[in-house]
Amino acid sequence: MTRSIQQLFDLRGKTALVTGGSRGLGLQMAQALGEAGARVMLSARKAGDLEESAAVLKAAGIDVDWIAANCASEADTRALADETLRRFGQVDILVNNAGAAWGAPAEEHPVEAWDKVMNLNVRGYFVLSQHIAKASMIPRARGEGPAGYTGGRIINVASIAGLGGNPRGMNTIAYNTSKGAVINFTRALACEWGPHQITVNAICPGFFPSRMTVGTLKALGEDRLAAHAPLGRLGDDEDLKGLCVLYASSAGKHITGQWLAVDGGVSAVTGG
Repeated sequence: MTRSIQQLFDLRGKTALVTGGSRGLGLQMAQALGEAGARVMLSARKAGDLEESAAVLKAAGIDVDWIAANCASEADTRALADETLRRFGQVDILVNNAGAAWGAPAEEHPVEAWDKVMNLNVRGYFVLSQHIAKASMIPRARGEGPAGYTGGRIINVASIAGLGGNPRGMNTIAYNTSKGAVINFTRALACEWGPHQITVNAICPGFFPSRMTVGTLKALGEDRLAAHAPLGRLGDDEDLKGLCVLYASSAGKHITGQWLAVDGGVSAVTGG
């Protein structure tokens, strides 16, 4: 007999690691995974932010822990993976969300700022995915570990900025390039790791109010950006929850190598 929709979306017994999980989109997705029953590890650079966010999730009945780490550093990233596995035993769901942006005209963009964005937004995703898959997901797909393994889930947070250029006045060439790379990283990794029962998918958020977007929203105007969306609004603090749990759960077990924009329809508009 087929499972019910409630059973398909049930994440009880699963573990999840969410980077950039102390605030904004990362915290929203961590909360969604926890509400669906997963045990959640939050990671970000600042211990104070993590402690505060973990307390909020715990108050909501979510089983949560946290580790401070800088995912732009390979050593920090690998230590994060090892410590998560030490505490949780396994990682079923990895959400690569930690990211950085830099605003400057392309002709003036500092090379060191380009490297900073690429190291976190692309290299960091690769290093953590590689380590978690090699140490936890792939061995279990080979039968090493408890029975009943249902496959790994990797969710990469890209952006609609990875789908094309920007409105006039928004100069983020490194960020756009990095997010385009994340989308094809997602496709390529999905093809390579499919035989290991690992699905790899991407979420492409549009404009959501956050610390990262506060400058853009101020410069371009929230009302102007919302008006450009067919739905006439920006994203809010629950708009990524459904897609995140779909990708993470058995409901999404036949979805891999895909990206989906959560942007109020902005990416569907043509002709500016």
